[in-house]
Amino acid sequence: MNVLRSLKHRPFALLWSGQTISRLGDSLYRIALAWWVLEKTGSAVAMGTVLVLSQIPLLIFVLIGGVVVDRFPRIRIMFISDVLSGLVITFVAVFSWLDILELWHIYAASIIFGFVEAFFFPAYQAVIPQLTPKDMLTSANSLNGLSQRMTGIIGPAIGAALVASGGTSLTFGLDALSFFISALFVFPLLRGNALETQSAQSADETLRRSKSVRETLKQGMDDIRQGFTVIMAIPWIWITILIYGFVNMSEASPRAVAMPFFIKNDLGADVSLLGIFGTVFSIGFVIGAIVLGQFKRLRKRGLMAYATTLTQGILLLFFAFKFPTPVLIGSMFIYGFSFSVFGMIWNNTLQEMVPHEMLGRVYSIDALGSFVLMPIGFAIAGWATDLIGAPMVFLIGGSATILLALLGLSHPAIRNLD
Repeated sequence: MNVLRSLKHRPFALLWSGQTISRLGDSLYRIALAWWVLEKTGSAVAMGTVLVLSQIPLLIFVLIGGVVVDRFPRIRIMFISDVLSGLVITFVAVFSWLDILELWHIYAASIIFGFVEAFFFPAYQAVIPQLTPKDMLTSANSLNGLSQRMTGIIGPAIGAALVASGGTSLTFGLDALSFFISALFVFPLLRGNALETQSAQSADETLRRSKSVRETLKQGMDDIRQGFTVIMAIPWIWITILIYGFVNMSEASPRAVAMPFFIKNDLGADVSLLGIFGTVFSIGFVIGAIVLGQFKRLRKRGLMAYATTLTQGILLLFFAFKFPTPVLIGSMFIYGFSFSVFGMIWNNTLQEMVPHEMLGRVYSIDALGSFVLMPIGFAIAGWATDLIGAPMVFLIGGSATILLALLGLSHPAIRNLD
């Protein structure tokens, strides 16, 4: 299959394999964490706070992270990130096993994860085109999305089963193990990748040229300014970052915060349904990635991308009106497929339009712009879920997402992107 062709390239195969294992652990952790907070506190505000605390350090440091990953070895940054994340989750798992895990421990862990993600995210996104031959890039991006949702297929079901049987500490422990395994896969690239060596030499030269802290900071600001210049020169990029700053607030925040409470309080179900929703979403994403990975180039990408955003808004309304559970399960499949389409289009267009040496800072600016309102969204979704209930939160979020998609489609730069 064409979608698998990039696995013939050993550096990408190692990177992808390690991240697939790490993502499996993450999918277990998300299910366990959501239900642990719900059972421990019964508060959507607490759930929102966990997510807010993971986003704030990401937003504060992501621009710095983008500069760092363009100037220092990206593989080394990923290796350090995996090890640090594994250590943090190890403490969470041990505290859970000893039955001394408290909400503030989760808050602290969330802050650290947000900080690490500020460096890991731009490093990982930028290293894929660095490691992968250009003719394999579509396959690599498809497999990247496929990895996220393949692990999402089995992870939620396993995580739900572990939580249901009282295995929260085991679930956390498996996530910690997955980070350490990922670091082992990255290690050969750390030692042998010529591109990383070259990047390290470039970083050393940069440090030697820096005469003072002030000069270093000035150079960093210049790098960020260059990233903004590249983005503002391409309407498709800056418009989409702006629109998605609000979409992630209106669509992702209700889904992340209100869903466990909707399942328990409105559907009368347990953690297993949360796992089913996650699994079906991931199946849709995987099928979307497989289908799109067969194409060397997608056409009418602007219309296609924003059609998926419109679809996501409509699907949120299904939850608002409490459609029958089988219909909601089916809607999660469509949800996953639509996410796959947008993610593929977005990554491919960035990698085509932005010079590789600028990708780290552009991805970091993208993350900042796209996620800047999410802490506000998480906080509002938590407060509103406790106050007016999850269905109303879905109704407001879905309606706003539909309007934002139509706003994006009103611009020629979006409609005409081929």
